[in-house]
Amino acid sequence: MSESSSSAPVTVEGISHLTFIVSDLGKMSQIIETVLGGRQVYDSGNDTYSIAPEKFFTVNGLWIAIMQGEPLPARSYNHVAFKVAQAALPACRAAIEALGLEILESRPRVDGEGRSIYFYDDDNHLFELHTGTLDERLERYKNGTEA
Repeated sequence: MSESSSSAPVTVEGISHLTFIVSDLGKMSQIIETVLGGRQVYDSGNDTYSIAPEKFFTVNGLWIAIMQGEPLPARSYNHVAFKVAQAALPACRAAIEALGLEILESRPRVDGEGRSIYFYDDDNHLFELHTGTLDERLERYKNGTEA
């Protein structure tokens, strides 16, 4: 154990914000507003205080920042999952389809771990809309694959 690790640990209070680098602020704004139900609270316009033009949104109390920049070079399974109600999945799917975004088939699931819609934006970010909770998933996994 190092000298610095013996001191009291830092207590993380939660997620401050999520930042996505995007090639088109307008397109990503549409995703945040129409799929995630976000509300724009800031647009830097010509007054760039950060490293690039940016917009801020709130999504159910979560701060999401988008900044103008180069898209991710490749797709991966790294993703952000947003909790949604099961009843909201059809409307979410319709909003994603209306924006012409690629929807992936969900991975195989066992009963009790929730349902998901996965989709990519135009900058290779993968998003998941998920109906389950950690507690539900852990309870289901505790019962094994035969439950």
